[in-house]
Amino acid sequence: MKTQIVLPDPVFVQLKRAVPIRQRSRFITEAVQARLRLLQFQHALHAAVGCWSNKNHPELTSQAAINRYLARFRARFQRHG
Repeated sequence: MKTQIVLPDPVFVQLKRAVPIRQRSRFITEAVQARLRLLQFQHALHAAVGCWSNKNHPELTSQAAINRYLARFRARFQRHG
């Protein structure tokens, strides 16, 4: 699909210097895809805010409790692995 975009002059000059003419569409596509992945990740983080709380997981409220949980978790894999 073709589209028209407007770039500030300094950005366009840098693009012309850095990326050969026949590779610019791919370069811009990859840059947009990377930025969209970042936006999706940021939206997911925003949606997840508050889903974890000490009230919901009292077994993990201290470092000692976390260490016990991890030891039990790892022991399950050692028995089955």
